[in-house]
Amino acid sequence: MSKIIELMGAPGSPYTRKMLALMRYRQIPYKVFWQSNIAGSGTRNSKYPQAKVGLLPTFYFPDDKGDLQAVTDSSPILRRFEETHTGRSVIPSDPIMTFLNWLIEDYADEWLTKAMFHYRWHYAADIEKAGSILPRWYANTASDEEIAPISKMISQRQISRLSYVGSNEVTKETIEGSFQRFLEIFNAHLETSPYLFGTRPASADFAIYGQLTQLALFDPTPAHLITQNFPRIYAWTEAMEDLSGLPVADEDSGWLDGAEIGPTLTRLLAEIATLYLPYLKANAQAVMAGAEILETQLDGRAWTQNPFPYQAKCLKWIGEQYEALNEADKTRLATAVKGSGLPEALQN
Repeated sequence: MSKIIELMGAPGSPYTRKMLALMRYRQIPYKVFWQSNIAGSGTRNSKYPQAKVGLLPTFYFPDDKGDLQAVTDSSPILRRFEETHTGRSVIPSDPIMTFLNWLIEDYADEWLTKAMFHYRWHYAADIEKAGSILPRWYANTASDEEIAPISKMISQRQISRLSYVGSNEVTKETIEGSFQRFLEIFNAHLETSPYLFGTRPASADFAIYGQLTQLALFDPTPAHLITQNFPRIYAWTEAMEDLSGLPVADEDSGWLDGAEIGPTLTRLLAEIATLYLPYLKANAQAVMAGAEILETQLDGRAWTQNPFPYQAKCLKWIGEQYEALNEADKTRLATAVKGSGLPEALQN
């Protein structure tokens, strides 16, 4: 039997939900501790170390000496599981699909999360719900009087982070327009395929699912948009929560190959090529220049936010994954995604 994986997370964390659903699908046994803001030190058991950067989820892996180490960042962790746990892989076998999976997973983790933060902390109804519910996930036995200052603290802290996420009056239309296009594209894709790359989910599916657990299931404004106009996406999000019983015939079955990229995936890749990659490049330039403010043009509109150093690393990692393809696979990729603008965006 596999060793039980231990982690700390929160129901309102899209990355926690991403990883829990992924582990259920892969049938990896786990034990999750819900974070406590009141306790202040994460889990209440002192045997669990603190992460260098307090991100959720935080996994606790033993080192060579058996001492627990706090590890964060969902994408490297799920790839660690690919090495330590056999069967039901979430990484497509075709090299160009492997790359596209990486790219779309990064887009979900780093761009769709802008919509998640934007809707939750921009609109009054969403702020009110999040401020009321989030502290009660951690301290449900506290009185309303005790919850009130915690609610205010959480709301103020998260709203202050919007400058780094990129949500403001200048960027509002771009974020919401991009999210609307994503919903239209993804809804059309789900009419043709149950998952992004075939009849089994990839890590990019779980990344999208993580963001949608908040956008479709929790926050009132985007949830209304999705329920009213994209019920297929709402249903997909609910079903993704537990795919532990989904049959997988063998490790190479159920994946599309590079010749089977259809128009809906091409449209999604075009969105990434014309919006997300230009954002990453502008952000990386601002980070390298030590700029205090990132100012650029996205989707034909002005975009301004604080530079985000982590997302400069994301651009670097995408480039490394692309360069890892051999020349034959780069040629196959260019042919498969013709018309998306992706090869050109990756070269520039």
